[in-house]
Amino acid sequence: MTSKDELFNPAKLSPRDKAAATDTTAKAIITAEAAAREKKTEKLRALRLQQEAEAPTAAAPAKKRRTAPKSV
Repeated sequence: MTSKDELFNPAKLSPRDKAAATDTTAKAIITAEAAAREKKTEKLRALRLQQEAEAPTAAAPAKKRRTAPKSV
């Protein structure tokens, strides 16, 4: 059976240690999110390029010329 001393950490962490742990965790989260964002961007870019390659190139419709308004 475990004793009370084994369950709880009797030594308190200094504010500097707490800040370092928080900083490390935050940096890890930010790095993971950036990697996921880059992966998603690359996937979407590849899909877009594939879709553009498969789509037939349609000529742009000719612009209509504006006629002068008829004066009465």
